[in-house]
Amino acid sequence: MLQQITGWLPSPWADWAPTLAAALVALLVAELAYRVGQRVIGRAAAGSARATALAEAARRPARWGLPLVALNLVWQGAPPDLAGLGAVQHVTGIALIAAVSWLLAACVNGIGRAVIAAHPITVADNLEARRIQTQTRVLTRTLVGLIVLVGGSLMLMTLPGVRQVGASLLASAGVVGIVAGFAARPVFGNLIAGLQIGLTQPIRIDDVVIVEGEWGVIEEITGAYVVVRVWDQRRLVVPLQYWVEKPFQNWTRASAELIGTVFLWVDYTLPLAPLRLALQRACESSPDWDRRLCLLQVTEAGERAMQLRALVTAADASKDWNLRCHVREQLVDFLQREYPQCLPRLRAEADVAGPPPVVANDDLRPDIKPGRGTS
Repeated sequence: MLQQITGWLPSPWADWAPTLAAALVALLVAELAYRVGQRVIGRAAAGSARATALAEAARRPARWGLPLVALNLVWQGAPPDLAGLGAVQHVTGIALIAAVSWLLAACVNGIGRAVIAAHPITVADNLEARRIQTQTRVLTRTLVGLIVLVGGSLMLMTLPGVRQVGASLLASAGVVGIVAGFAARPVFGNLIAGLQIGLTQPIRIDDVVIVEGEWGVIEEITGAYVVVRVWDQRRLVVPLQYWVEKPFQNWTRASAELIGTVFLWVDYTLPLAPLRLALQRACESSPDWDRRLCLLQVTEAGERAMQLRALVTAADASKDWNLRCHVREQLVDFLQREYPQCLPRLRAEADVAGPPPVVANDDLRPDIKPGRGTS
């Protein structure tokens, strides 16, 4: 029957007609399977946010992957003497590898987004959420990079010319390998550093750090660098290897709570009890004080003035900064208003007595009288 229908076609097309008909049927079956699977998976994942995110991420890659799987199955059952069958199998094979790589990368990204959405960092106690988000972001980027690398390598390995070039390069010289190793050293160093950061977590998303003399917040951790949002809205981009090779300050490593300091220089005549009461009132008037500590200490006694240190506590770095500024302003205002004479001053001593009397030369010889000569 099919031969009667396609008898008028040229020889190559007539030979391909049964295979193309089977491919069309396979595409229809793949489309039907996709629609049925989408409905079944959508209902099964309705009660889970992670399953829903995974299904949504895999939807578009699966739409392309299922027809490619069906076509490859048809090409495997086609007669081996069809003209151009090898080229068609090669193209659809490369497309299938790309679709599978896309599907795996989309699934990894979907799971990562679901985990991040399930652990928001907008809550008050976000230490655990920041830990999970940091691990998820770093591991997700690493896995996606590996999937893309393996998929690209598999696609290139299907090209005979690339295989020959690769074999000739491997067999030609070890110098090329040494040069390539040195060139790829930063890439592999950042990859290993990213895994170290993801597993050991010296830094996390939203951590408050001091790096290169700048105070900022960890805003983004990529596969090659970390973006630090500085307090004045600048962005400091730091390579991943920096965080595992050089020291830095992490103010929220174990907890976001901080102890802030305010230093004042005052005269020795200042009584400390009224200033302690003023410090207590300043802390109680600020909403940023967490009521853990409010302490005034004499930390240095110099030759001209004494140094006072006020210790105050806050729930995080931003509140700690605002609290310190508020306490400093209140204490300075108190000193100016109540004890202005006790502000630092420079003392000096001056002798107010008159100069010694000038003695005339004639008064030094009592035996010589004015108007009389000597014998």
